[in-house]
This record gives sequence, C-alpha cells and structure tokens, in this order.
Amino acid sequence: MADSQNYISKSHQDGKSLLPLLAEQNYFHYNDNNELFCENVSIKTIADEVGTPFFVYSKKYFTDKYQTMSRALAGCDFKIFYAVKSNYNINIINILRELGAGADVNSLGEMYRALKAGVPANEILLGGVGKSAEEIKFAIEKDIFLFKVESESELLLINSIANDLGKIARVALRVNPDVDPHTHPYISTGLAENKFGIALKEAEAIYLNSRLSSIQFTGIDMHIGSQIFSIAPYKAAIEKILNLCQRLKAAGINLHHIDIGGGYGIEYAGGKDFEFDAFSKEIVPLLKNSGMKIFLEPGRYFSANSGALIAKVLYLKKNGDKNFVIADAGMSELIRPSLYGAYHEIVPVSSSGKSEKMYDVVGPLCESGDFLGKDIPLAEPAPNDLLAILSAGAYSMVMSSNYNARMRPPEILVDNGKWHIIRKRESLMQLIQNEELV
Repeated sequence: MADSQNYISKSHQDGKSLLPLLAEQNYFHYNDNNELFCENVSIKTIADEVGTPFFVYSKKYFTDKYQTMSRALAGCDFKIFYAVKSNYNINIINILRELGAGADVNSLGEMYRALKAGVPANEILLGGVGKSAEEIKFAIEKDIFLFKVESESELLLINSIANDLGKIARVALRVNPDVDPHTHPYISTGLAENKFGIALKEAEAIYLNSRLSSIQFTGIDMHIGSQIFSIAPYKAAIEKILNLCQRLKAAGINLHHIDIGGGYGIEYAGGKDFEFDAFSKEIVPLLKNSGMKIFLEPGRYFSANSGALIAKVLYLKKNGDKNFVIADAGMSELIRPSLYGAYHEIVPVSSSGKSEKMYDVVGPLCESGDFLGKDIPLAEPAPNDLLAILSAGAYSMVMSSNYNARMRPPEILVDNGKWHIIRKRESLMQLIQNEELV
C-alpha cells in the first residue's frame, strides 16, 4: 500500500505554498493590511456575521476551471458532467449547470439534488457500484440520460425494472481497463483488483451477446482513479477502450459516446494542477478521431481549491516538545487528513508577521485522529484568531458528520464583492428532528 501521508503532501514537504497560486487569480489572497480575502470579500467580515467554523467558496474558481477544461477540448464533440459527489450543494451544481455541465451522480440523494439544482434529467448520468432497485426505478421514471453499469447482474435488474415500467433504459458499461493511475490506493478505481467496473473481455461479451428488450447500449464508460497528474494512464486506458469500440463496431455494435471519467489532479500545496495543455496535445487527437462524443466527469478539479474551511483558535497547548493549536473545527468538518493522511495548507486569516513555529492543528472531538494538520508552520496564534484550511472545496462538507453531536457548519459562496449563505448552520433541533422517544 502506498504511503498515504505522502500521497498529497510531497509538495508541502518541498517547501512550496499553495496560497500564492490562489492569489494570482484573486481566489484567496491577502490585502495590503495582511487580511485574508476570498475574491473581494474579507474572511473576517463573514466570520463576524456567521461565526465559525464555516466553509467559503469562490465562484470565480469554478468558472475559470470549467473554461480551462473546455478550451483544452476545443475541436471535440464533448459534454462535461460535474461529479456532484465532490461538493453537492445545489448552488455549486447550479453554477456548473449554468456554465454548460450536466451532472454525474451516484445515489438517489445526488440525483434529487441535481434535479433541484435545475439540471435536466436528460443531462444526468447515474453511476455507482451498488445501485438499489429504488434508485434505478427513480432514475427510469425521471428518464435520466444514462446508467453507467458496473456488473452484469446490475444490467439484468435495470432491464427488469425498465420492462415493468414499459421504458427503455440507456446504458453504458463501465469498463475496468486495468491501468495503474499511480495514486493513493483508496482512490484508484481502474485496476483489476478494484471493485469498480467490468473487465474488458467480459464487457465485450456483454455488448455482443446481451439481448435485453428494455436496454439500449449507447456508449462506454471508464474511470481510473482520482488525483492523477500524468497523461500516460489516461492514454493507455483510452487506447484500450477505443480498440474495444473498433471491435464492437466491426461486429455491428455502434456506440455513440465514450466517457473518459474524471480524476484530473489538483495540487493541495503549491505546484500545478493537471496539465490540460498536454492533455489537449496527446489525448484530444485520439478522441477526435474516434468519431464519438466525448464525456468527462470532473469533480475535485472544479471544486477543491475553490474553498476553504475557516476555524477559530480555542486554545494553545504544549505537551513536551509538541505544540498544539486547538481549533473549533476538526474531523467532523474535514475528515480527509484523518482518513487519507491528506495535507491541507493552513494559514492565518490575519497575518501577524511573527516568527513561525511548528504546530499540530487539532479539533475538539474525542479522538486522537481528530486533526487538521500535523507539523504545520504558523506564526504563533492567540485564542480567537482565525485560521483558513485551504483546498477544502471538495470531499469536505460532503463527508462531514455529526460526530459528538456537532452541528454541521454553514457554507458561503463569494461572487466578486458579494457573499451569500448557501447552507445555514445546523440547529440543535435539526440534530434530533428524526428521532422519537419511546
């Protein structure tokens, strides 16, 4: 198994910083008074009104990343489907919808959110290795665009439910190309040992031999993992899929689209994101020559560096040689450091200019694994100071919990000089609203 602590944090160990890169485009930056801003809004101003902790997102970031990806695909017949699992606030889904994206969903709840955000049903893809009969029935009744099917038994269930409803279900098999994306093992999805997808030979046999009355094969799907920075695994996987498509076409099976998935890496500390210029040069020509429409499913690429988690310092503590900052946010708000050993850069909201010391930034929960960062360089903070935990726009709020009966935080969207509460802080009543004393 790969070293999870090094999976994201190498660039941090090299001494680089993410903040200057975000500041270049005005996403998160310090003003002349050393106060942290998101676009043109003071983080402290938001904190004074809504309290802490909270998540804050830059709308401009979503727009810029969508345009970067679209430019790289120029000349292709393509459609982007936002992977809403990365951040499923309906306002975020709606921003991407307005830019032209459909929605890639993995559950009944994500389908419901996408529809509520205004995504047309015919621009929704349903994936997931364990779709329930309830989810399948809901999707067929809504007439979503496509099921991404992960096993033959799932295909048979979709056919049976569609037949009962008198409908035809559009399907693409998710093929497992057995390509190593060289990423963290928990987010690798395209190897034979992973639970996702159908082996190439098995998928080919299903396409050729299935005679299901309520299934229409329209395309083919793949997804090899997340946090991928190299072109090579994409190229290897796409070539395998295109070869399969050619064999199917020779046998009279004409598919209309190829879905190349997502997983385009973003830096959590300095460096650069996935190089779409190189993608455009090496991958796009392959796709153009395929004669098929190209689907993509980015999530983290659009959302991760759009956001920050803002927390307040509660206490400073020293145990032997170890310095601790105890904050009012922890693994209940941002579990990635505890779950993956993932690195998130932590910066002060007000830069004091004091000399830096090394701290473990920990949360208030009753777990030794409750931390936001270890050995983080910080100018010595004081109680009530604010900290910004960067790169918290993806797999953060969506993975938050009510552990220790904590109330999940609000979410804020910044649009240039304006900000909006797009999710309110949970209340004590909401913690128990579905419970009854017996």
